[in-house]
Amino acid sequence: MKDDSFYMQMALVEAKKARDLNEVPIGAIIEAAGKIVAKGHNLRETDHNAICHAELLAIKDACETLGTWRLEDATLYVTLEPCPMCAGAIIQSRIKRVVFGAHDPKAGCAGTLMNLLQDKRFNHQSEVTSGILQKECGTILTDFFRDLRERKKAEKANRKTMQLDRNEGIDRE
Repeated sequence: MKDDSFYMQMALVEAKKARDLNEVPIGAIIEAAGKIVAKGHNLRETDHNAICHAELLAIKDACETLGTWRLEDATLYVTLEPCPMCAGAIIQSRIKRVVFGAHDPKAGCAGTLMNLLQDKRFNHQSEVTSGILQKECGTILTDFFRDLRERKKAEKANRKTMQLDRNEGIDRE
């Protein structure tokens, strides 16, 4: 039988697809009746669209695949704790259970900053499981942002060198 670790591994595959596109490496999988019915990974930079989060793309895919917006028997696996926007979509789509890997201290709305997914004031609550493959989910993000900072630092140094060269009349091309 497939367990939470199996599905989180599949979400990590999606996160790696995002990383390979220079997107923040977050991946999501939706499982229903023991089958993967949807996948998603961040595409905000690629699509120039603030709402292209992994969870939202997976929810859209699941609704299309299953032919309903009510995902009452589904489980969402996501490598990073959902943000407020994604938590809202999870509530609206009636996802039964959410499993995430790494906690998000800046925007986590499944228990870290607040727990929108289990707020009794809403008409739906999701069961939440956290920390599945937490180290792997956290590492891919940490490595991505470290590499991004290094690239930006190198680009800044290169721009400075080019500017100095132009000021001195040096043509390096």
